[in-house]
Amino acid sequence: MAGGIRNRAQRRHAVARVCLSRRLDAAPVCRPVRQNEEMGSLKDTLKADLTAAMKAGDETARGTLRMALAAVTNAEVAGDEAVELSDDQVVAVLQAEAKKRSEAAEIYAQAGRTEAAAGEKAELAVLERYLPAAMSESEVAAIVAEEVATAAAAGNTGPKAMGAVVKAVRARVGASADGSVVANLVKSALS
Repeated sequence: MAGGIRNRAQRRHAVARVCLSRRLDAAPVCRPVRQNEEMGSLKDTLKADLTAAMKAGDETARGTLRMALAAVTNAEVAGDEAVELSDDQVVAVLQAEAKKRSEAAEIYAQAGRTEAAAGEKAELAVLERYLPAAMSESEVAAIVAEEVATAAAAGNTGPKAMGAVVKAVRARVGASADGSVVANLVKSALS
């Protein structure tokens, strides 16, 4: 039995099976997952949650997670060579997908299509489960004020300092603040 549980010890420790290969022309290659073994990456978590959503019959979560995994896969194969994305890169892809859902919901709401807007907001809620907690605008503004003061102490003031300040703020806030919010706050602080 290839890839299966062969003895009592393996049977006792195995609680689930994870398929490593989903090629259509070959049988999946599976391995047992131990109780104390955690899911490795965010992509693995997305796959596990997709399976759970399929079993639970949650259409919104299933469709959203499929689209998210497709976006991650597209990002992995983009470029000259296929690569495995790190968790930070997967978060960046998910943030882009969440931004698309947010913008689409706004456009639908402006057009009076409340049902479509509600669908986009539901998908956004599913994606937000996998994103880091967003910083409030006041927290970002405090960081911007600190970085503007640091830049002023270094002799950079006015619009010339915008690039350096935005870069420093983005380094501190990471993925927890939208780039356009940071840029707007920096621009207003430097003017």
